[in-house]
Amino acid sequence: MKFYIMAAVMLVMASAANAQGLYTAEDRPQEWCLAQNIYYEARSSSYADMIAVADVVLNRVQDERYPNTVCEVVQQGEKNANGTMKRNRCQFSWYCDGKSDKPTNMDAWVLAQQLAYRMYFYHDFRGLTEGATHYHANYVSPSWARTLTLTGTIGVHKFYRWE
Repeated sequence: MKFYIMAAVMLVMASAANAQGLYTAEDRPQEWCLAQNIYYEARSSSYADMIAVADVVLNRVQDERYPNTVCEVVQQGEKNANGTMKRNRCQFSWYCDGKSDKPTNMDAWVLAQQLAYRMYFYHDFRGLTEGATHYHANYVSPSWARTLTLTGTIGVHKFYRWE
């Protein structure tokens, strides 16, 4: 009997997580923004790459050259006169690419939310990028990369920091 009750509880919890994730933007806005960035920048890459992408966001929050909160860092970009984001003019391209920001891969979304929570609250895995504040996919060569110090390649991204 205990087995059936436990299985029913797990099914209900799993379906709730699949429907909305583990928490909402209203419940935990900073973790939500961090999870979004992990999801859209590295959901199809390795777990280490997901950690590294989150580490960069958190490094920027601590750096005086960037905004002071995770959401401000993730949503940083140029705005139109009416206050909307200029398309393809954001620090993180997914944020102003004109596509929906609603996660569709629930397994990847829940994983991104778990990781964001652990890194934001418990500082798990911090320092993996050795202070990197920038990254790019390994198949592009942005001009700004020449002005920074490469700290390493993790998954499909190259990571950089100021000296």
